[in-house]
Amino acid sequence: MTQISHDPVRRSVLPGQGRGRSRLGLVLMSCATMALTGCVNNNNFDWDLRGGPGGTSEEARQATASRPVPDGNGVLSYPGYQMAQARRGETVATMSSRLGLSATDVARTNSLQINDPLREGELLLLPGRVAAAPQPMVATAPVDITAGATAALDRVESSALPPPASTKPAAVTTPGGGKEPTRHTVKRGETAFIIARAYNVSAKSLAEWNGLGSDMAIREGQTLIIPVATGAAPNPEPKPSAPGSGSATPVPPSASKPLPDEKTTPTGTKPAGTPSSPDMGASRTGASASRMTMPASGSIVKGYDRKSNQGINIGAAAGSAVKAADGGTVAAITRDTEQVQIVVIRHSNGLMTVYAGVDQLKVKKGDSVSRGQQIGVVRSGNPSFLHFEVRKGVDSLDPMPYLQ
Repeated sequence: MTQISHDPVRRSVLPGQGRGRSRLGLVLMSCATMALTGCVNNNNFDWDLRGGPGGTSEEARQATASRPVPDGNGVLSYPGYQMAQARRGETVATMSSRLGLSATDVARTNSLQINDPLREGELLLLPGRVAAAPQPMVATAPVDITAGATAALDRVESSALPPPASTKPAAVTTPGGGKEPTRHTVKRGETAFIIARAYNVSAKSLAEWNGLGSDMAIREGQTLIIPVATGAAPNPEPKPSAPGSGSATPVPPSASKPLPDEKTTPTGTKPAGTPSSPDMGASRTGASASRMTMPASGSIVKGYDRKSNQGINIGAAAGSAVKAADGGTVAAITRDTEQVQIVVIRHSNGLMTVYAGVDQLKVKKGDSVSRGQQIGVVRSGNPSFLHFEVRKGVDSLDPMPYLQ
């Protein structure tokens, strides 16, 4: 099983490109900025910063059960592990005392310090079991006592095991889905959006189940529980064919229904009365030659790759100007734990641009910016560079067609 972080002080940890290493994590962290506005429990939360209804990215994820409800002591008890929900004003030490556990063990298990404050609703993984009411479980097969030996399962007698049931998902009405959620331990460079996408669940469900804050911040070593799916994604991504096997030939529509007869006009024939086409090249200006302007002066030191680098890295001198690629509104500004500053600008055409590695900001969240307006300077580094992304919702796009 695997295990995710929340408090704004404890953000996603990203590796640096300096010191001879590639800053692969920098592109990952840009996803986190897409959730910096609104509240996790707010139904009007603009999850992908599109600024309005009509998004379909969340609908493409699996449907998930409602979040589990802890017992009176704030404990979520499963056969394989237990999680505890923090109360208002608690620290690691006070929660541990309330549950009768060692504060040192609880802190170590969750990559925290003993006196770290906890946000209300935050979940911590318990290092040992405590007395708690078990979560409601829906059996889908005979219980394997030897594989899941815990205090709860020890009370189950083999003679009382239920017969094999259908493999249909747990009832949606069962809080938590009636199953033990998968755990995920946050690794360096991961964000809540990346983890949600990896498990094909919505970021909103992941935040609700784990009590994440409005900034969706997580920390390295944090344990997250993955929402239990109650249905498959409506349009799963197609699986690629195995190398050498070739792709299946699509069946043309005419195979089942012949195409209607139609009269065609020879190529090059213009309808009567068609005016001559204007020479658009004669009126083309430098500003209209590309849809966006380069955000920094320099050469591309690392190109776009959807899997490893969801943007481009522009090698630029430290202190040189960082400019808005197009006009829009500053949607989010944040920093990672290494104090790398990130700016997200939302544009009227439904696109967003992301600028990572910016210092000396000259704008703030909510400001309107124009194409080419300076928003800051390139952060010093070895080497210094600006990471630039173009996004449509949560999906990254190759920036080069927009810059050329």
